[in-house]
Amino acid sequence: MHGEVEYAYGMWVVAAFNVGIFLFFILSFLKPRGGQEWRSMGVVAAFLVALFAEMYGFPLTIYLLTGWLGDAYPVLQPYGHKFGHLWVVVFGGSTLAWVMVMGLSLVFMIMGYMLLSDGWTQIHAARGKLVTDGIYAYARHPQYTGLFLVIIGFLVQWPTLLTVLMAPIMLYAYVHLAKIEERRAEAEFGEAYTEYARKTPAFFPPLNQWKAFLTVDVEDEEEKR
Repeated sequence: MHGEVEYAYGMWVVAAFNVGIFLFFILSFLKPRGGQEWRSMGVVAAFLVALFAEMYGFPLTIYLLTGWLGDAYPVLQPYGHKFGHLWVVVFGGSTLAWVMVMGLSLVFMIMGYMLLSDGWTQIHAARGKLVTDGIYAYARHPQYTGLFLVIIGFLVQWPTLLTVLMAPIMLYAYVHLAKIEERRAEAEFGEAYTEYARKTPAFFPPLNQWKAFLTVDVEDEEEKR
């Protein structure tokens, strides 16, 4: 029927499934052990719930924006999935904008996955020893860098008011957790860790090192040990 409004939400089973899948994926590489680690992971879980609840369940951000902006919100069908996407609306609602946004989001997520996977592989193989080679030669906490990139990918893919507000909280939680872990590492490894920390960035290496950072062959590094 002409003029019929598309409503592409209310898919709570899909929302719950996606929360479970991505939480399982992140927990596979970041295994919380202490209370602080579980609290930080709780922020990640809350972020995922807020994200997928709006992506598939109820579009709270779109509902609020259409209420606040009224006719100024430049979309005829704001409750369809395409025009429920804020970045697509900002860039004029074209299919090209949709493809570009999704492509950029995928790039961030793939980079994040690579760092989460490689970081876990090196730490698992080290069996409690200090790791300073491989991707750890470029950043002291590459797994957290990977998590940050995944979250950035989600923010690019489907920004919402809640996730934009929660992302800095999650960032703070993991920066704080990293500092706690560094104090433990310094107490355990002493001067070796202090020297390593002095010359190695915490999360993000210089731009000219990112290609090497993302393409380190972790298997080769393990064979050298």
